[in-house]
Parts: sequence; C-alpha cells; structure tokens
Amino acid sequence: MKLLSLDLQFFSGEKTEKATPKKRQEARKKGQTAKSQDINTAVVLLAVFFYFLFAGSYLRNGIFSLFKSSFQDFLLMDATEGNVKVIFLRILKELALYVGPILLVVMIAGVAANFLQVGFLFTSEAIQPKLEKINPISGFKRIFSIRAIVELLKSILKIGFVGIVTFTVLWKRMDEILILSQKPIGTALATLGSLTLQMGLFASGALLFLAILDFLYQKYDFEKSIRMSKQDIKDEYKNSEGDPQIKSRIKQRQREMAMRRMMQEVPKADVVITNPTHFAVAIKYDETKREAPFVVAKGVDFTAQKIKLIAKENEVITVENRPLARALYSQTEIGDTIPEEFFKAVAEILAFVYRTKNKL
Repeated sequence: MKLLSLDLQFFSGEKTEKATPKKRQEARKKGQTAKSQDINTAVVLLAVFFYFLFAGSYLRNGIFSLFKSSFQDFLLMDATEGNVKVIFLRILKELALYVGPILLVVMIAGVAANFLQVGFLFTSEAIQPKLEKINPISGFKRIFSIRAIVELLKSILKIGFVGIVTFTVLWKRMDEILILSQKPIGTALATLGSLTLQMGLFASGALLFLAILDFLYQKYDFEKSIRMSKQDIKDEYKNSEGDPQIKSRIKQRQREMAMRRMMQEVPKADVVITNPTHFAVAIKYDETKREAPFVVAKGVDFTAQKIKLIAKENEVITVENRPLARALYSQTEIGDTIPEEFFKAVAEILAFVYRTKNKL
C-alpha cells in the first residue's frame, strides 16, 4: 500500500495536463508566450524588399539627384559656416525623404508581426533585472542545454536553406553577371539592383517559411513548458475557489448562525403548528408590521423538536395540524407571509390561541 501511494504521488506530480486558462493568463502577464523571433525578421525583410520593388525608381532618382547636387552644386560653394549649415540641412532633408519611408515600413512590419503572434501585450516582467541571468552556472547550463542545441541546429538550417535559395538565384542569372563588365555603368547598376532585389525577396520568403515552422515548434515548446500536473490543477482550484473543507466549515457556521437567529424568534411567535413529530412552523401575526401572519421559524425532525421545546419553555401554544404544518413548511420560507389559501385555517388557529390566552 505504501508503494502504491508513492507511485500515485509520483504520477500526480508529472506535468501531463494542459494548462488552465488561469495559468495561461499568468504566463502571459509575465511575457511568456509562443513567439518566433524569426517571423519578425522575415516579415520585416520581406516588407522592406517589397517596398524596394515598388519604390525602386523613386529611390534611384532621389539618390542620383542627391549625388548630382553634391558633386555639381555643393563642391562649387565656399566652405563657410552658413554654406555648411545649408548643405547639411538640405542633405538631411533629402535623406529623411528617402530613409524615412523605409524606417516606417520596418516599424509597421515589426509591430504587425508581433501582433499576429501574441496580440496586444505590454509587460515589464521580461525586462526586469534578474540575478539568475548573470549567474555563470545558470549561463553555462543554458549554453549546453537541449534548447541551445536546437537553436544551433535551427541557425545552421536557416543559413544553409537561405544560402541555397540565394545561390540558385545567382546561378540562374550567372550569364548576366559574367557580362556586367562589358555593360555601361547605369545598366550594370540596374542589373545589380534587380539581382539584389530578387535575391532579397526569395531569401525573405525562404526565411519566412522556416520561421513559420519555428513558430509551430515554439508553440509546441511553450505548451509543453506550461503543462500542469494533476496536483497543480487541484492546488489552483483550491486557491481560486477556496479549500472545500474551509468552504464547508464556513457554510456550517452560517447555518448555525441562521439557526440561532431563527430560534431567537420562536419565543416571539403566537403559535407553533406541528405535525406533531416531523414538522414545526412558528407563526406570528402583528398587524402593525404586516396585514397577514408570517413565518418566523420552521424545521423538520430534530429542528422541529427544538422549536417545540423552546416554544414550551416560553409558553408559546403548540397546535397540532398535520396537513397544514406540512404544507406551510414546504411552501413558505422564514419571513414569508403565509399563502392566501391558508388564511382561513391559520385564522381559526390564531383565534383559538387568543381565546386560550384570554382564559389564562
């Protein structure tokens, strides 16, 4: 039996269960989500090269215009303080016109790639300084861990796959490359620009394909890292919903307090209608508070006997009426006015009680 209990404890500690929504939310607050950095890189590169594809002529004309102005206009100007300021501001303005859109594309692509992976998430947990990050022993373990080996294999795969793709593009256009020296400078630059753009688009596409595979792996690894054991789920339930034993004690204490309050009202009742052994319902009539009699206490079995005992001790008259006692118990709650169909029966009992008290 002892060995069996130890085995059960061992298996209950294994993290074989999917993470609960609460565990996922806590992990998300700490910045722990399934995310591939390669997707960000691939999307940014792809966006930039697509921008070059559609805005290539604009950038080419702008750069040629900047070089032309620099060599034709600026070199002929005197190197005075005012001229240097004018030249600097003009070059800065033109660079902003050409570089600014590229930076904007990079920013939008980066934000979009992050949003597609993790949604809107802001947390400072990931950037908080932690001593374990500078611990040399922990760092050594990270370097030679299984995860580090996987990252190394991924890097080799990325370099090899992207290298093969770019080499294939170069190989297919090898004839154009070999005769570049025989072409005018403008044509050679256009060919190089086209070749660079083509290699960039294919390489970015290849990297995006690998990044999607990496994201699937990261998602699997993340799900594995946040798995919970059966004991973890039980503990979480206890922490969120409360310990069942404590909740049971609280409910028991509430019932006891309600019972005491109810028993304190029995001496104030006008009559207790009984079964006589199973049910007891204490009725009170106060025309200053309500237009009809109302229930101040009720009980079954042990509680009914206790109500009758308190009624006897406080000289509250007890009347036996089996069907009425059972009906009032089942159809009313403490504090409720008695139903209209019982008015006549209760009125007759109260009249009997008042006559008896007057005789006494």
